[in-house]
Amino acid sequence: MKTPLLANESIVKQGAANLQRGLESVGGQLYLTNQRLVFEPHCFNIQRKVAAIPVSAITDVRTCWTKFLNLLPLFPNSIAVSTRTNQEYRLVVANRQSWVTAIANQRHG
Repeated sequence: MKTPLLANESIVKQGAANLQRGLESVGGQLYLTNQRLVFEPHCFNIQRKVAAIPVSAITDVRTCWTKFLNLLPLFPNSIAVSTRTNQEYRLVVANRQSWVTAIANQRHG
């Protein structure tokens, strides 16, 4: 993980992921720590901004479908992470149920 860890922060789970940003599916790595969910894009993406979501800001995490052009459902291989600021992050991950469980476990201590 290139993003600096916070005090007393440790990585719980990591893996390849794609983050849906508008019409672009941004490839990179997803990290779950005991404090944050961090998506780091690969350097060859157009959109390279890191997404860091405090676990305390996550209100819901669920399985969902990957959508073509953010409209047409294609595959049931994504998770949706909702926050207190009404943002939703859609991520394509392998073994999505293990991500949902791991994030839920961090949310509930």
